[in-house]
Amino acid sequence: MRTLVFASRNTKEITRDIFTLIFGILFPLVLLVLLSAINSSIPEGAGMKLFEITNLVPGIAVFGLSFISLFTATLVSKDRCTSFILRLFTSPLKSSQYIAGYTLPLIPMSLLQIIVCYIASFAFGLEWSANILLAIIVNLPTTILFIAIGLLCGTVFNDKAVGGVCGALLTNLSAWLSGTWFDLELVGGAFEKIADMLPFVHAVNAGRYALYGEYSKITPELLWVIGYAFIITVIAIVLFSYKMKQDK
Repeated sequence: MRTLVFASRNTKEITRDIFTLIFGILFPLVLLVLLSAINSSIPEGAGMKLFEITNLVPGIAVFGLSFISLFTATLVSKDRCTSFILRLFTSPLKSSQYIAGYTLPLIPMSLLQIIVCYIASFAFGLEWSANILLAIIVNLPTTILFIAIGLLCGTVFNDKAVGGVCGALLTNLSAWLSGTWFDLELVGGAFEKIADMLPFVHAVNAGRYALYGEYSKITPELLWVIGYAFIITVIAIVLFSYKMKQDK
């Protein structure tokens, strides 16, 4: 019950910042429009188009979630840097309950962003199939992953530093190392190996396999995402608990 009360407070904080909320949902759509326009301008005789919608939209959906990390980190870091969190520390909530209270309101926001992205894709040639619903469900662990990254950054950094870490560093990592914009095999070498060790390309691949209907390939990719999400969440809880003890 206490966790739900705290989650309700965070929901109000999220909905209060309407501009950031709208930006987080609409920015992936801007990318979708621009890249689809580039794809449509490529001559038919040039071979396979670079940004086919079935290949593009799972990547855009994952990339868009990087803004959820920034949103999460900003919320947590602002609370830490004010007297609000000190008052909270006097409550009987545990660190895991704090983390859950921050996470719960952000899941619907993340899902809304993913759903809007897929709905907009119909205008660019995506055909309806039940696999779209599966692709949205497959993105749930990715949602938890990016929220967990935001929680970790918000726990470690102040409200000014999270803009650089989650806003610049994370968005670039998720953009270039996810295979959204280009086939990582074309680059190969150390770049591809590093990308394969991180969860972003596996999150995109899981969404693509779900959309393509290649069901047997989804689980191996998704396990990478789930593993990273679990580890980062545990680290965030441990560090948050440590910060609680320090600040009390």
